[in-house]
Amino acid sequence: MSIRVIPLGAGQDVGKSCVLVSIGNKNIMFDCGMHMGFNDARRFPDFSFISRSGRFTELLDCVIVSHFHLDHCGALPFFTEMCGYDGPVYMTHPTKAICPILLEDYRKIMVERKGEQNFFTADMIRACMRKVVGVSLHETIRVGDDLEIKAYYAGHVLGAAMFHVRVGHQSVVYTGDYNMTPDRHLGAAWIDQCRPDLLITESTYATTVRDSKRAREADLLKKVQRCVEQGGKVLIPVFALGRAQELCVLLETYWDRVHLNVPIYFSAGLTEKANHYYRLFIGWTNEKIKRTFADRNAFDFRGIKAWHPAYFNQTGPMVLFATPGMLHQGTSLKAFQQWSADPRNMVILPGYCVTGTVGAKVLAGQKKIDIDAFTTIDVNLQVENLSFSAHADAKGILQLIRQYRSIPFDMSPVPQKAW
Repeated sequence: MSIRVIPLGAGQDVGKSCVLVSIGNKNIMFDCGMHMGFNDARRFPDFSFISRSGRFTELLDCVIVSHFHLDHCGALPFFTEMCGYDGPVYMTHPTKAICPILLEDYRKIMVERKGEQNFFTADMIRACMRKVVGVSLHETIRVGDDLEIKAYYAGHVLGAAMFHVRVGHQSVVYTGDYNMTPDRHLGAAWIDQCRPDLLITESTYATTVRDSKRAREADLLKKVQRCVEQGGKVLIPVFALGRAQELCVLLETYWDRVHLNVPIYFSAGLTEKANHYYRLFIGWTNEKIKRTFADRNAFDFRGIKAWHPAYFNQTGPMVLFATPGMLHQGTSLKAFQQWSADPRNMVILPGYCVTGTVGAKVLAGQKKIDIDAFTTIDVNLQVENLSFSAHADAKGILQLIRQYRSIPFDMSPVPQKAW
């Protein structure tokens, strides 16, 4: 029996990951994300492909969410509470804990700051999360008679998982986002030597082979130090969990070593909650963090202070870690607007920026950027793109693929009645 795959998002770009898989007599949705580059109906997958009459619970056997990034989970409350899906949703326990925090943060920005009308509410987020079943690594979950789900460690961010799904004698591995290289706070992705009929892998950096992590870290530290010693301000846009912790550990350690007396700030109000979840799920971190945790929590940053908006008027050099990572809203965008005119300042973009975001326009070299219909800014500051993204590069993707035999699969469109 053939396996059929339909991407409702992320088939040709990065954003709103949502992949429908028909295997055996089961229909599964992998991820339910939103696109950061759109502020209209295009930000969510087109769920009408599954059913124009709203029969989602009848047609889907389950939804599986790989991790808490909004491009993988951001449409979930919309799908469950506004579209009406009432079936099971599976994700790991850390993802289940962190996902509603990021969803609520995003909702506040879109509704309370930008005035969105037709958007999910805080109550909808809570109702959505009540449908979620938490999954432990290597635990086999049975859905109905013959559908089995098993989660494996993916690296990438706290709680990220790859999923092996089996129906009868057929199986699929869906990787979500993963990292085959261990970093300062997470381990490398790992999965059994299973032999799936189909492997669906991320390919964000499939054409890129990155320099060694040590070389990238040295380059970042050198550029930050040079900028602040010349009186400039350094903006590092990050998301509140993941690369933020990775780079904070790196910069604080270096500051201590070279005795730099320049303030480092972190803007996200999520920092305290982030540290709480890193403590709660310490078993998901790498071996070094686990070994030293009894003596000192590596995520209690002694030299990094909480950001306050009054600091925008502060003179002199500083380093600011600000959310979100793609400069599309929030403190990172406001800091960029305030600092972009001064050539002494620098913005370092350490991760991928989706097309349509301000971050993507900055990386494309645009010198005038329209922030909205009324605001255009000149980009005179220094721009650096130093990839600290926690995605597998070409080598990492091939390393995973080599574990599996190659089996052709059917990518032809699925008639709606099949769903």
